[in-house]
Amino acid sequence: MICDSAEEFAAAVPQMVALMGLDFGTKTIGVAVSDGMQSVASPLRTVARKKFTTDAEALLAIIAERRIGGIVLGLPRNMDGSEGPRCQSTRAFARNLEKLTPLPLGFWDERLSTVAAERALLEADTSRRRRGEVIDHVAAGVILQGMLDRLRNLRRV
Repeated sequence: MICDSAEEFAAAVPQMVALMGLDFGTKTIGVAVSDGMQSVASPLRTVARKKFTTDAEALLAIIAERRIGGIVLGLPRNMDGSEGPRCQSTRAFARNLEKLTPLPLGFWDERLSTVAAERALLEADTSRRRRGEVIDHVAAGVILQGMLDRLRNLRRV
């Protein structure tokens, strides 16, 4: 089930289950997961993209292993807020993934998430080579943490 807003996602996703965040790129998919309390996002791994079925199998394995209750995909909007080809590609991936899992799928505006991830890695004095290896799943963590914070605020009201 694809949710077009954080409010719709909050209503669809159960509390007390882990969530998965995805930074969907052309060559890789960064994966992050939350704890069961939905309070902290942790970068997990980067999946090298091959074809949809192979990518989906890798993600579904993580979903089963971690008992994931919902998926958040970073939506790469343009800086002016419009949606370009990368957004269309992400939405198409979500529509295909929706056919394979009953989990709620939500979108999070990922503008500047990679910049935030890069900044955090630089502050941690991570080498250039290591940054290249982990940047995608660290960005997925930034995306997922944004949604977790939003869910916490929505559920307070």
